[in-house]
Amino acid sequence: MTAMPEVGGISHQWVEARGMRFHVAEAGDGDDPVLLLHGWPQHWYEWRHLMPALADRHRVLAMDLRGFGWSDAPREGYLKEEMANDVLAVLDQLGLERVKLVGHDWGGWIGFLLCLREPQRFERFLALGIVPPWIELRAALPHAWRFWYQQVISAPGLGYLAHRRGRFVRFILRHWATNPSAWDARTTAAFADNLTQPAHARAAVQVYRTFALHEAPAMLRGAYANRRLMVPTRLLFGSDDVPLHPALLTGWERHADAMEVELIPGAGHFLADECPDLVADRARAFFDE
Repeated sequence: MTAMPEVGGISHQWVEARGMRFHVAEAGDGDDPVLLLHGWPQHWYEWRHLMPALADRHRVLAMDLRGFGWSDAPREGYLKEEMANDVLAVLDQLGLERVKLVGHDWGGWIGFLLCLREPQRFERFLALGIVPPWIELRAALPHAWRFWYQQVISAPGLGYLAHRRGRFVRFILRHWATNPSAWDARTTAAFADNLTQPAHARAAVQVYRTFALHEAPAMLRGAYANRRLMVPTRLLFGSDDVPLHPALLTGWERHADAMEVELIPGAGHFLADECPDLVADRARAFFDE
């Protein structure tokens, strides 16, 4: 197991839920809880800037999803609905009936699923660098080439080796960000080295393979067409996001009661790393409304 990165004022605990141990980082001691869900190829440390920024007003919890960071990495269970079940089980174990939610990348996708399924448990949802689950095929096709990395990760043997060797993750972190200063050697190592572990490398492959084989086809067939988003939601999206082009942000308007989209000029995919002050400002304003 790789060493845990250190951030001042943040404590760590492990929560037993669904027969697994989940790592949860925590800051602040208020009675207004905020849950943060990371994306690939990251873990709780993605929120190293946002957690202290929110800790003066909130109890901030950053959970490592199944297969990532310092949570258990079983061989199965990487359908995103299953990973959403993990989140709910951890909230139950922590005694949290209702929280504000922040999610990036896969954490954002899981966040949408959670808000669709259990709207009473989420007061507000701030999504970063993810598209809602109503992607239109005609909008996606011109940008299908952007998903080459998913094919690499999903490929038998290749995706596992790509994570085990570490260079692939470092390449992604550098090339998906428009602000290179977001990444120093220590920060990239905190993410890339964690995914070189065999169990975590297998988990990363399963996250994408289950999506490619099962979830994406179901979504394009309209799996969420009759689901309505009732949780007040704000989506922040980088104008220069490499894997997810802003053109993919179509079709959500007829499925959401109270959702706003803000395009961040010049920003890439890793918003919490590239423009942490902006994300913190938006989060505080949105959560205090």
